[in-house]
Amino acid sequence: MSVDAVTRLRLMAAGLHTTLYAEEHLDLPYEKVWAVASDLAGELPHFVPLLREFRVPPGDADRKRALAVGPLGSRSAFDVRLAPGWCLMQSRFVVGGMAAVPEGDGTRFAVLGAARPAALRPIQRAYAFGVRRRRAFIRKVAGRAALRP
Repeated sequence: MSVDAVTRLRLMAAGLHTTLYAEEHLDLPYEKVWAVASDLAGELPHFVPLLREFRVPPGDADRKRALAVGPLGSRSAFDVRLAPGWCLMQSRFVVGGMAAVPEGDGTRFAVLGAARPAALRPIQRAYAFGVRRRRAFIRKVAGRAALRP
């Protein structure tokens, strides 16, 4: 039995016990939503407040090594798995993901953020700030997707 990308991300969020998971239906075409979500270097810094830059090497490979740069210049290497409707980014301390599937006339979109070591979960809970921060990420993706031609 095969599950779609959003269901897979939801299951991953449950397994990671993350506090930062949200999904919702967007009244935007899948192609526009995924064009924004998959543009990691160009768009991700607009969605993640603690990210100044996300450097991803060019090319069509679905597995890449990326570099996250924080606002004060801190750096963290990420393994990235990027495929249509699916993005998983993992560093030593953080797991992030996005998923999208066509749903009716729009798109079901989901986002996940989790601390990898269990010891960091209290920090994760403090940073997540509940539903507001989770939904803000999705609203930003939707807003930028709506601007796409």
